[in-house]
Amino acid sequence: MASPTSVLKRLVVGRPFRSDQLHHELLPKRLALPIFASDPLSSVAYATQEIILVLALGGVAFLHLTPWIGLAVVVLLAVVVLSYRQVVQAYPSGGGSYEVASRNLGQSAGLVVAGALLVDYILTVAVSVAAGVDNIISAVPELNPYRVLINLVFIAFLAAMNLRGIRESGRAFAVPTYLFVAGVLAMIVTGLGMAVTGHAPVAESAGWDIRAEHVGLSGLALAFLVLRAFSSGCTALTGAEAISNGVPAFRKPKGLNAARTMSAMGIFAITMFSGITVLALLTHVRVAEDTCDLVGFPGDCTTGAQRTVIAQIAAAVFGGDHSFGFYFIQATTALILILAANTAFNGFPLLGSILAQHRYLPRQLHTRGDRLTFSNGIIALAVLAGVLIYAFDGSTTRLIQLYIIGVFTSFTLCQAGMVRHWNRELPGATDRAQRLRIQRGRLINAFGACFTGVVLVVVLATKFANGAYLVVIAIPLLFLLMRGIRRHYQRVSEELEPDPDGGLLPSRIHALVLASRLHKPTQRAIAFAKATRPDTLTAITVNVDDTDTRELQRTWEKYDLRVPLKVLESPYREITRPSVNYIKNMRRESPRDIVCVYIPEYVVGHWWENLLHNQSALRLKGRLLFEPGVMVTSVPWQLRSSAHRDLERVDHLPGDVRRGIGVS
Repeated sequence: MASPTSVLKRLVVGRPFRSDQLHHELLPKRLALPIFASDPLSSVAYATQEIILVLALGGVAFLHLTPWIGLAVVVLLAVVVLSYRQVVQAYPSGGGSYEVASRNLGQSAGLVVAGALLVDYILTVAVSVAAGVDNIISAVPELNPYRVLINLVFIAFLAAMNLRGIRESGRAFAVPTYLFVAGVLAMIVTGLGMAVTGHAPVAESAGWDIRAEHVGLSGLALAFLVLRAFSSGCTALTGAEAISNGVPAFRKPKGLNAARTMSAMGIFAITMFSGITVLALLTHVRVAEDTCDLVGFPGDCTTGAQRTVIAQIAAAVFGGDHSFGFYFIQATTALILILAANTAFNGFPLLGSILAQHRYLPRQLHTRGDRLTFSNGIIALAVLAGVLIYAFDGSTTRLIQLYIIGVFTSFTLCQAGMVRHWNRELPGATDRAQRLRIQRGRLINAFGACFTGVVLVVVLATKFANGAYLVVIAIPLLFLLMRGIRRHYQRVSEELEPDPDGGLLPSRIHALVLASRLHKPTQRAIAFAKATRPDTLTAITVNVDDTDTRELQRTWEKYDLRVPLKVLESPYREITRPSVNYIKNMRRESPRDIVCVYIPEYVVGHWWENLLHNQSALRLKGRLLFEPGVMVTSVPWQLRSSAHRDLERVDHLPGDVRRGIGVS
């Protein structure tokens, strides 16, 4: 029978896929959009709110700046979409910003981009899930005390779904994504139609005032407030680069399909963000970072949760907070915000796999799991995002201060790299149409690099003191970590280079059999050692107890094994140190000789039996592995309790499926 853990794994993950089934996991555009673009599509649910929250620090009077800031965000989003259309067609291998920066600006720039994206993907999961839970709590305020727990449950659910495979998770997440897009577009059309007919919807907070935290802002102070609001609104761009990292997951022609998906994402995101921003102004929505700054807020402001902007708009447009339209928008918004983390669950493992292939991250991240996903990357992302949620109490407002720095770092370096890419392509272009295409691409990417570079400076300046300094510290640390991992792999590779002469044979082989008592496992170890025909064969035992040692010697003589038994004295009742010292002395006398130590071990059927057996053998084995010129051979002896184990069941190691080993 299969073990309980194996049964649970199959229930959660599903049956394993063969390596040759990988092409069945490739995505059509209709599934690629919700998988890779759910983050930028969902960001429209809170991007407008982030703008209003910052402007509200100066009071209601500053909310008239919202449309101009929103327009700047729309222009920036359009530029980024156009720029990344160039990237996915020029670099369809899936490296995205990392590959562009590495090839054109050097490996150091590529690692900066990689570190920035890895941090951003972790934050994407944390922020998206936290924002989704905020909308659930807007509909059901009684859940507020369980905020962190609900966040962690959703992260675990997303990880489990992604472990089942990219195509299966795409099918599961496609419906909520399209329902959200349809619901928001219906809300925008309905709300604008009501305004045109003279019955503009009014938000529940329209009559409230906002107690300004900063009074009399002008000059540089006002400019800083506007820039901070703009940087917060730029959260609408998060995840826009994920399609460029996921190009290999598209069906052929990969680059063209990825570019078309990028265009569809941009059109939907711009339309929805613009519509929600306009409706927020028409309905006179009021929100503030501190609920107690809302003058007229009903209930206890210290414990009550204010409704999100999109929740207030939905209630105003669809006729109250008990209407079907309100609950539909809240449900789909919560789902899309939580599922937006799926963008990171696809981008992070793919990028981690590429970095692992280049030896900048542990090789385990390049390994595909049972369902042909990069399961180690998925699990690592879930754990790191869960730690962030716990550390920041699931607060979207606190987490969002760490957000978008990484993504704008990658935007800027990627576009700068694309400019150099076009500069290299231009001299080889002979056709006029081709030269015009390259010049147009270079112009788009140059403008994108300058624009996103300015935004990066603004984001750093406005968010640094509010927590963004943690990201500024994390990215260089990741950079150094990846460089260190690469140096380690390089050093090991050089150390393991094969010898030109194929390696010298040892002068002699000395076999040692570890014997604590004479029984069947010891006899098997001696027999196996003899079968290898060593130059010398000796059994060694450590004298921990005189009575036991004398009994062993008597038994040894009785069975006449014709193998000398060497007794090692141990005044401090240790086994490992006397054995290691004896072997070291043998090596010291003949450095070109090899010592092979045979250790009898019990094979047990229950985990608790391991606690009762093999402890001395494990300690000695672990110590001898560090000794040069010493080989350690385990000689297993299966106890009866191991007989119940299913010999036909194979617990596959990571990578077995990818290599097609033992999978039917």
